[in-house]
Amino acid sequence: MKHFLFTALLWLAFFNTVNAQQLKSPNGKFVMEFSLQNDGTPSYSLNYKGKAVVKPSKLGLELKNDKKSLLNDFTVIDTKTSTFDENWKPVWGEVASIRNHYNELAVTLNQKETDRQIVIRFRLFDDGLGFRYEFPSQKNLTYFVIKEERTQFAMTGDHTAFWIPGDYDTQEYDYTTSKLSEIRGLTEKATTANVSQKSFSTTGVQTSLMLKTGDGLYINLHEAALINYSCMHLNLDDKNMVFESWLTPDAKGDKGYMQAPSNSPWRTIIVSDDAREILASKMTLNLNDPCKIEDTSWIKPVKYVGVWWEMITGKSSWAYTDEFPTVQLGVTDFAKAKPNGKHGANNTNVKKYIDFAAKNGFDAVLVEGWNEGWEDWFGHSKDYVFDFLTPYPDFDVKGLHEYAKSKGIKMIMHHETSGSVRNYERHMDKAYQFMKDNGYDAVKSGYVGDILPRGENHYSQWIVNHYQYAVEKAAEYKIMLNAHEAIRPTGICRTYPNLIGNEAARGTEYQAFGGSKPNHVTVLPFTRLVGGPMDYTPGIFEMDLSKINPDNKSHVNSTIANQLALYVTMYSPLQMAADFPENYDRFADAFQFIKDVAVDWTDSKYLEAEPGQYVTVARKAKVTNNWFIGNVNGETPRTSAIKFDFLEKGKTYVATIYADAKDAHYKTNPQAYTIRKMNVTNKSKLAQFSAPGGGYAISIVETKK
Repeated sequence: MKHFLFTALLWLAFFNTVNAQQLKSPNGKFVMEFSLQNDGTPSYSLNYKGKAVVKPSKLGLELKNDKKSLLNDFTVIDTKTSTFDENWKPVWGEVASIRNHYNELAVTLNQKETDRQIVIRFRLFDDGLGFRYEFPSQKNLTYFVIKEERTQFAMTGDHTAFWIPGDYDTQEYDYTTSKLSEIRGLTEKATTANVSQKSFSTTGVQTSLMLKTGDGLYINLHEAALINYSCMHLNLDDKNMVFESWLTPDAKGDKGYMQAPSNSPWRTIIVSDDAREILASKMTLNLNDPCKIEDTSWIKPVKYVGVWWEMITGKSSWAYTDEFPTVQLGVTDFAKAKPNGKHGANNTNVKKYIDFAAKNGFDAVLVEGWNEGWEDWFGHSKDYVFDFLTPYPDFDVKGLHEYAKSKGIKMIMHHETSGSVRNYERHMDKAYQFMKDNGYDAVKSGYVGDILPRGENHYSQWIVNHYQYAVEKAAEYKIMLNAHEAIRPTGICRTYPNLIGNEAARGTEYQAFGGSKPNHVTVLPFTRLVGGPMDYTPGIFEMDLSKINPDNKSHVNSTIANQLALYVTMYSPLQMAADFPENYDRFADAFQFIKDVAVDWTDSKYLEAEPGQYVTVARKAKVTNNWFIGNVNGETPRTSAIKFDFLEKGKTYVATIYADAKDAHYKTNPQAYTIRKMNVTNKSKLAQFSAPGGGYAISIVETKK
């Protein structure tokens, strides 16, 4: 009788009526309901703690050259429910172990007129909902082309949104904070210039989209496990406050070429009444497949410096010479060229960075501009732009490898594709083998400019597949990959942890291109970082860039203390100290935090969070068990209040606090900071001032008895 009662209660947790199925999260705080409308259109809704999060919203796909499409006329022919609960250990991450716990409902639908079937699979976690479309093997649905996916997210009101404009080719925008109803009027201003961009709507936005309701709910809309499908944007019906999926088209305007059996990525909705829980969510990772790399011992977090910021600021150049208006690889003879005297990737300069890395305990050195072709690499729709093998005359690949090896330093390769993905795939095996032959274990790839083949977009299905191909091919060669200007992450680093970093957002380089908003780094953890770590390249100490390059009038909108905090708040197993060695020597006491801070963690605690305003994070280092805290602040000065109750009871620690001075300000006094030490225990509390565009960083070390 008890077993029967339990079964009946479990059944009621999933089912409501014949045409409506209800699914609850393991903790019971979420309720998702699936139903068919009168015309057989699938729909779902989501509640959290009794509050509506997503009102009834339609599901389905419009197909090309298909009169019926996969939109309506469905009946439910099967439902399956299950519960899953496991703990898995990431190769690297914010925590040592991740719990993957959800209740699942799989609804099989049959379209009466066409006798075609699809499955809509829902997974409800304690932090939100994931769902996807699945296309089983069947006679009447084999090959098909998606004209548009019609997934809706019907909002309950005119929420506050933290958004960037929808774009097929770039995510490198500053975030705008506004009501949903204001997006249309602000889009033109928010769409700032980029070397490759293609907007599609005045109400289009990109995921990961962060929202806050008037009654204090935080909602994040994104996708997980983007494989063999085009990237999803969201287009807003601002009269009804309904978002609808908007896939990135290919050169023909098609949005997905599908072959059954197959499935879409997961559509994700993370929800909480506590902003800290949005940051702590691992739902995106949990919706990806387990690691497919059998031996992961070669995948190691990296802290690095490099020949990069000097080119970004305009002090140095990627190009070796100014003599050649055009370059033809294998024809142009660089041995006869006159060096321009400002080429950054030269032996002497690179050795300086190797020495600095070795002296200060870094792992690696990145060098950009080492290979032939930079004289005309951009803006010419050039296919055979780089061969990824041939160095300039002043860059000794083998000699620098041996020099770095003698100092215990690894070199990081740079592969800029200039958007020519066909050319990169043509050279990829040789390029990766060249890396292994010369001791390179990691590569930073780039996709600046319009994509070749012409007409393709950065986020269309074919190009998404290229990025995935590069990740998997790199894994074959035991190479870690850090892709820039590629697709935004969707948790695939769980499956392929050699994807150790991505850019895919407006990074530090834009501080040299006119500057970013001072609250930018308080939004990114709620948006871009939901899908995976970012190679943000922090650590800039000289904010007035005219001192580096008189022609560059940009200002880095951050304090030094804020830059230190980024190593904790902007999670990544790949962290760069991006400024010049001489600037770190000027502020050696502040630089000590960058030297000390870890890049891999066993535990993370989100202490304070409010999107666009502030983020405070504490993390426990994997190797040393030391703790590090980072706080980044927006434009309004505030006093942060934190507890140290995450520390082990009965132990005393020394906390070194790197903080904004009282008169610090990101624009007028960014280099004003203080450093002090204090003893702390798990009962200690701290009230710490954070300046506009500022913050603080703390290293915590257990005292020795």
